[in-house]
Amino acid sequence: MTSKEFARHRKQLLSSMDPGSIAVVPTSPERQRNRDVDHPYRPDSDFFYLTGFPEPEAVAVLIPGRRVGKKLAQYILFCRERDEQMETWHGRRTGLEGARQHYGADDAFPIGDIDDILPRLMENKTRVYYAMGTHEALDNKMIGWLKEVRKKERSGIKAPIEFASLDPLVHEMRLFKSRAEISHMRRAAKVSAQAHCRAMQVCRPGMMEFQIEAELVHEFMKNGCRSAAYPAIVGGGENGCILHYTENESRLNDGDLLLIDAGAEYHNYAADITRTFPVNGVFSPEQRALYQLVLDAQKAAIAKVAPGNHWNQPHDAAVRVLTRGLIKLGLLKGPPAKLIKEGAYRRFYMHRTGHWLGMDVHDVGDYKIDGKWRLFEPGMALTVEPGLYIPEGCKGGAKRGWN
Repeated sequence: MTSKEFARHRKQLLSSMDPGSIAVVPTSPERQRNRDVDHPYRPDSDFFYLTGFPEPEAVAVLIPGRRVGKKLAQYILFCRERDEQMETWHGRRTGLEGARQHYGADDAFPIGDIDDILPRLMENKTRVYYAMGTHEALDNKMIGWLKEVRKKERSGIKAPIEFASLDPLVHEMRLFKSRAEISHMRRAAKVSAQAHCRAMQVCRPGMMEFQIEAELVHEFMKNGCRSAAYPAIVGGGENGCILHYTENESRLNDGDLLLIDAGAEYHNYAADITRTFPVNGVFSPEQRALYQLVLDAQKAAIAKVAPGNHWNQPHDAAVRVLTRGLIKLGLLKGPPAKLIKEGAYRRFYMHRTGHWLGMDVHDVGDYKIDGKWRLFEPGMALTVEPGLYIPEGCKGGAKRGWN
């Protein structure tokens, strides 16, 4: 994705901000795994969406209409300076000049100088856009900076009078994907599909769930997706009925089904695919019937994903198909409309049919507008993943071996 893409995001946001406002957008902090080992670093999604900057210890500041002399300087980036010794140990840094040249910053300052510079940038601003409560350390700094500006009010300098979350503006933008973003998501989806196919090909009774997970991760990485979008769920047998099962430590048994929920991440854009198949490669009649029912529900839901339809129509379509199918299989009894109204299907299908997808696997964006389900529009991306879960001991599940 080119720097022009991120510049376009900033331009759109700046045009939506109030005059006399300032936005402060930090990236994610580094997270300790244990002792002196950190987790692999991944920048905050909102921050990366606006900057494309991949390093930790960085804060982006956006000020509509700001000028330095005759030069428009609306985008300021605080980041780490170049440091030969630190770079020898921990890898290359972009530095201040690189932030300007490669990431489009109008001004770049050392992150260590933010306490001196940012309060001055807040002077005479009426509104501060900042997601208070998401970055504890910066929350405290922000309060301190505001106090500093207020101390200058007797000299005619005005302090901000309002804090507002930037989320509604940025998250509405992120809901609509550009061509470049869709290209990244297609790449993540293609690699993820290849990984699922590979898992199906290698799976055998007696293997461990984590061995299948290893096949998935290897396929991701060898195709340029350096990480998974979320921890893979690889659940054989009854483990597949635990919605967010991630232990992946059990042995796969002959005759069981294997559920895999796994997606790759490509340049911070996620895929999300869930598939279920027989460990031994052959469906039993009962397994095939349930699989076909879920597939029919998915196809019915996908048919409702179209501009002008509302968010809940795919879910409603899936629920209708699943409920009728469960009645046919003898797992539910009664009129379909009554069972749907009562939510009887939730015993076997307890989650929604989909969610927004993008930089985050459960991506940002409102599902309702003024209390009504949102209408689909071009550029939106969502998952369609109905399911059925019939665990051991489930009432009615033992009949005909449904579980």
